[in-house]
Amino acid sequence: VQLQASGGGLVQAGGSLRLSCAASGRTFSSYHMGWFRQAPGKEREFVAAISWSGGSTYYADSVKGRFTISRDNAKNTVYLQMNNLKPEDTAVYYCAADPGLSAVELGIVDYWGQGTLVTVSS
Repeated sequence: VQLQASGGGLVQAGGSLRLSCAASGRTFSSYHMGWFRQAPGKEREFVAAISWSGGSTYYADSVKGRFTISRDNAKNTVYLQMNNLKPEDTAVYYCAADPGLSAVELGIVDYWGQGTLVTVSS
């Protein structure tokens, strides 16, 4: 599986962005998917995960109520809707895929996409 993330950019605090991660391959629907982020000088951290069916979602406490992960298996794409963005959300965001949901939550995955930069100005 190859992953291509897009949708990052510069936004003011309180604004919104939607990230997309397009996957190649016909087995996309069998993978659990996740989003991670890495801020300058910090380690990469878990943001959100979604099961292969889309029926289960998980979020880091720091983004609960503001971010929504979703997927469209017909389009081989996973999304991250980010609302009420804060300066501390500034980071490079990465999508990830793995057959195991726990692996996605832990960031121990088979596949990573390239990052997309999100910058939130105050």
